[in-house]
Amino acid sequence: MKIKEAVSNPIFDSVKLVATEIQQETYVVGGFVRDYLLKRDQKKDIDFVTVGNGILLAKELAHKLGATSQLSVFKRFGTAMFKYQGIDLEFVGARKESYSEDSRKPHVEDGTLDDDQKRRDFTINTLAISMNEANFGELIDPFNGVEDLANKIIRTPLAPHITYSDDPLRMMRAIRFAAQLEFVIEEQSFTAIQENAERLKIVSFERVMDEFQKIMMTPKPSVGLSLLEKAGLMEYILPELTALKGIEEVEGQRHKDNFYHTLEVVDNIALFTDNVWLRWAALLHDVGKAVTKRFDKSVGWTFHSHEFVGAKMVPKIFRRLKLPLGQPVKYVQKLVMMSSRPIAVVTDDATDSALRRLLFDAGEDFEDLITLCKADITTKNERKQKRFKQNFEFVEQKIKDVEERDRIRNFQPPISGEEIMKIFDLPPCKEIGQIKNAIKEAILEGEVENNYNSALIYVLDLGKQLNLKPKNI
Repeated sequence: MKIKEAVSNPIFDSVKLVATEIQQETYVVGGFVRDYLLKRDQKKDIDFVTVGNGILLAKELAHKLGATSQLSVFKRFGTAMFKYQGIDLEFVGARKESYSEDSRKPHVEDGTLDDDQKRRDFTINTLAISMNEANFGELIDPFNGVEDLANKIIRTPLAPHITYSDDPLRMMRAIRFAAQLEFVIEEQSFTAIQENAERLKIVSFERVMDEFQKIMMTPKPSVGLSLLEKAGLMEYILPELTALKGIEEVEGQRHKDNFYHTLEVVDNIALFTDNVWLRWAALLHDVGKAVTKRFDKSVGWTFHSHEFVGAKMVPKIFRRLKLPLGQPVKYVQKLVMMSSRPIAVVTDDATDSALRRLLFDAGEDFEDLITLCKADITTKNERKQKRFKQNFEFVEQKIKDVEERDRIRNFQPPISGEEIMKIFDLPPCKEIGQIKNAIKEAILEGEVENNYNSALIYVLDLGKQLNLKPKNI
């Protein structure tokens, strides 16, 4: 089967010429071929495998194309790459691999194209297109990958138990591909993942999270997340999440399954944002419920302070998973902590003070907080769903009115600590902090307008109460 139209770019003709000159069999492999056959948008990277020296092929081709300055060589791995006309080209020699039980790093030796295809993770990634003069453009498909593409099946080229045991990261990749491509993992393959789930422990969290983040960014993350749970992998990644699974009943009173509720919330929010950290906030918004779950005869099931407990858990989870500990963790922690706050100001009698405090605390993340709250509506009762959404729209409008009037979002007190020191001719001391905090509280409570003159009058009055005399007014 020839698919020359797949390799019509002049780059491929150049590869053919160089491969012929150095007498090395060469093939396009992997994602480029798969995505072409799936009619997906082509990625801006192409992988080549050559029966011989991949670095030599890359050097000769880069020289021919005038791209030597772009060439990067990785001798330890026998690979090389360079960018040409906006496309990343990567080259590696064909190889065969063997594994030890306690590592996913293989022992590698030179091999044939057949060896190289056997070592790949899934049949849909074993597909290769010849770059050789004799059969240029011919599709090589020894494991029926084309058929699996047509049937939307994830299957391993070798026995699945061996494939997943050798490199347990492939279990994450299987689920990621199933989620991204909307494919089904073949039954024997999925059983092998379940039986090898514990082997995920030998994979670094950095590599696990690379796959997990791709699952989080799929159009419907619950597909991959639920597969991770069913496969037994989630227990090794986010046991805090699997702890939410299940429904208990006491005296005829039940609570909802917070694990599947969480997956619905993540799907809901995925409809409105590609911000992976906002999706993480949805994933962890109820993570404190397993810890705080209690049954009270008078009120039924309760989860008191689950937002506070969940927010405290977020940094520990991020540290364990090797996720960023800067702004992302602060952002997710903040949204988890505030995830129930807007509900408290839904009522008609909610004070402007409460609205100002909500807006001040949420700051630039207010819209994201409301998006999270709306995503948290998972009731199947259309009347309730409509009412809840109207409630949050009501809050948004009230907040907008307050913001236009009082300019509270992320505000700083109109008078700085340095100015207060000058006014009272004071060195840095606790009274300065007390005055600054008092100004902020007075503005949030609506006792003082958010402008310099009103704040100055208030500062002078505070000074009198603290027996401080203005020196520079």
